[in-house]
Amino acid sequence: MRIFPTLQDLAACVGQNVAVSDWTTITQEQVNLFAQATGDHQWIHVDVERARNGPFKAPIAHGYLTLSLLPQFFASALRVEQTGMGVNYGLNKVRFTAPVPVGSRLRAHLRLVECQPVEGNGMQMAWDVSVEREGTDKPVCVAQSLARYYP
Repeated sequence: MRIFPTLQDLAACVGQNVAVSDWTTITQEQVNLFAQATGDHQWIHVDVERARNGPFKAPIAHGYLTLSLLPQFFASALRVEQTGMGVNYGLNKVRFTAPVPVGSRLRAHLRLVECQPVEGNGMQMAWDVSVEREGTDKPVCVAQSLARYYP
């Protein structure tokens, strides 16, 4: 984990690869719970036997499940000590570039691309995020995540 004393210290990293998250393993239970929460019960995610004979040879995580792990990735990768709150502000350029078979281990590479002051003495930051699957060269998800941080 990379620790920054202040938002200004983090803002000084614009243009840099700032941090890499811890690994997390995708389980069938997570996939099933995500399907239940979202109503997306497509067989490639939840029917283990059918998925084994499908195009990916295993059940795969929902793309949006992978995307929903961004807060977890950020939490394990960096911390700003003098920050009271952070909020998701949105996403740009999201792509699910490769499947995530159940049992895969994922981590995110975080590159800070832009910082702008916002009302309330806060800072809006744009992050290029590339989610890596262990053992593969191609990312499984790429996105630009917008977050606002406040003291």
